[in-house]
Amino acid sequence: MKVSEVRQRAFAMPLTSPAYPPGPYRFVDREFLIITYRTDPEKLRALVPEPLEPESPLVKFEFIRMPDSTGFGDYTEAGQVIPVSFRGRKGAYTHCMFLNDHPPIAGGRELWGFPKKLAQPSLRPETDMLVGTLDYGPVRVATGTMGYKHHQADLELVRAALAAPNFLLKIIPHVDGTPRICELVEYYLEDIQIKGAWTGPGALSLQPHALAPVAELPVLEVVSTTHIVADLTLALGKVAYDYLATPRVGPVPEPRAFSEPLTLERVR
Repeated sequence: MKVSEVRQRAFAMPLTSPAYPPGPYRFVDREFLIITYRTDPEKLRALVPEPLEPESPLVKFEFIRMPDSTGFGDYTEAGQVIPVSFRGRKGAYTHCMFLNDHPPIAGGRELWGFPKKLAQPSLRPETDMLVGTLDYGPVRVATGTMGYKHHQADLELVRAALAAPNFLLKIIPHVDGTPRICELVEYYLEDIQIKGAWTGPGALSLQPHALAPVAELPVLEVVSTTHIVADLTLALGKVAYDYLATPRVGPVPEPRAFSEPLTLERVR
């Protein structure tokens, strides 16, 4: 194979049979269970990389069922997302994700920098409730429950939340183990079609685990719970900040006081 052919075909690994196709990626009937909870603000600040700033002492634990996705197939994921701001713009930082399907794990890490690991999440209705679980190996590390479709949510508010900027910390090592890429990546969900959104009573339980440390951001209070079904496109990203090329300028800012959050429950 000639050098020119390698350059032309080099999209993802392995070269001759990539783990995923080129994007963007369309999701049909993507289903979310999002449990927003209040946590320890000092532990939250310690996990959010600057120049991102946490907006409030809140975390969103998300269980997401994806039965029909371009190139990735049928899979489920779960993880923690933190409301943040970046240079005055509000968005969300993905802290950790756990999936049960290799192509989106490989594609998510290599393309955008999603912090994805292999585990066994699930999201399903059980009689009068929606149940999300996350197992790492044989150990249950997260359980979320919500009353099934108790109240209609504000669809425009839900759409605005899904359309907000999202941030990831992409890290790819060099062959000698030093960082080759260390970037803050910004991406968006596009062409969003909300098929339904509901709120209701919710609960979340997190258990300590050495390799799935979701309990490091403890649940102090559940603030709101939302169930969403939507079609959407996961767009490719852009580099918002290069940690290896951008020197730090100025002193470390003092932590800001958190403001009272706006939730779907409060505007219903």
